[in-house]
Amino acid sequence: MREVYINKIAAFLPNEPVDNENIEKVLGQIGDKPSRAKKIILKSNGIKTRYYAIDPKTRKTTHTNAQLTANAIRELEKQGLNLSEVNVLACGTTLPDQIMPNHGLMVHGELGIPPLEVITTAGICLSGVTAMKYAYQAIKSGEAELAVSTGSENSSSIMRAENFEPEIESRVKELEKNLSIAFEKDFLRWMLSDGAGAIAMSSKPNSDGISLRVDKIFIVSYANELETCMYAGGDKREDGTLKGWREYIPEEWLQYSIFAVKQDVKLLNEKIVEYTVEKALRYMLEHNMFDPKEIDWFVPHYSSEYFRDEVYKKMLEASCDIPQEKWFTNLPYKGNTGSASIYIMLEELFNSDRLKKGDKLLCYIPESGRFSTGFILMEAV
Repeated sequence: MREVYINKIAAFLPNEPVDNENIEKVLGQIGDKPSRAKKIILKSNGIKTRYYAIDPKTRKTTHTNAQLTANAIRELEKQGLNLSEVNVLACGTTLPDQIMPNHGLMVHGELGIPPLEVITTAGICLSGVTAMKYAYQAIKSGEAELAVSTGSENSSSIMRAENFEPEIESRVKELEKNLSIAFEKDFLRWMLSDGAGAIAMSSKPNSDGISLRVDKIFIVSYANELETCMYAGGDKREDGTLKGWREYIPEEWLQYSIFAVKQDVKLLNEKIVEYTVEKALRYMLEHNMFDPKEIDWFVPHYSSEYFRDEVYKKMLEASCDIPQEKWFTNLPYKGNTGSASIYIMLEELFNSDRLKKGDKLLCYIPESGRFSTGFILMEAV
């Protein structure tokens, strides 16, 4: 089996950054009054600016998910990557532009590059990591010489106020009685944003400058232990099971915002850190996958600054003390871009002057959809 190296990393963020005062102007206001949850959520998540694939003046879409992804890959080309030599394209995203064909094929079509193997990995935040692992395994096994993986999100497309209006009109009284119905959907409007990242991998390090040798991509699911937490295209029953979109008639899709992204906030707060941090790290350390003392950079994806100290507490409980001065995140100024977040963080770190030869990195990527998690171990060479 061969070594695998990350040779280039690129990111694409659409349009100009949007600050907290202008989010509702871009996404639109739901109902007659500004969101009551907005200030509370923004104070907790610590995000100051983010990016949307929406024209702030016309409120029209500026990029599809496939176009965001293709633009990130074109940034790799600007760095010197010959796209015609790529053997594998692996794309991960939470919400593609369509149910079918798959997202990766749409990206390939946008790029117009020669025929190659294309795969799309489904999921939420982890979809970018599973795409990365597919590309990694293709290089490691010798099946490919040059692979590109991506993570991308166009969350704003379903966070627009217009998508909520039919429900508001049909359920005003119910919403007034049960604010949690509104909150579980409104919550995510202030958490998610748009962007894409791309990574180029091969079996050889760069001849000049830093490369990242990928030593391990560890992914584990706890879906057997916990019910669904974050979902779209269905609704959660009282017993915790999901009722999928095909079980509703088309009129109900709008009436109940079936395709809106929803989050069981109570379950998230109770279980996300325990399962995606402590349980997984305990397993990794028991199997001697890494030594915490050797980690120079911890690159965590979390949706909110609220979770930062909680993550650290659970790391300590798992006997994995990586001091916070070794952490790197750009959540406050680049936002929570889901599956693209780890790419966008690594792009900034990789293309800065901060990494030096021998630095060891541990990346953490949780997913609250049905509680799963991923860790990436790398070394700068």
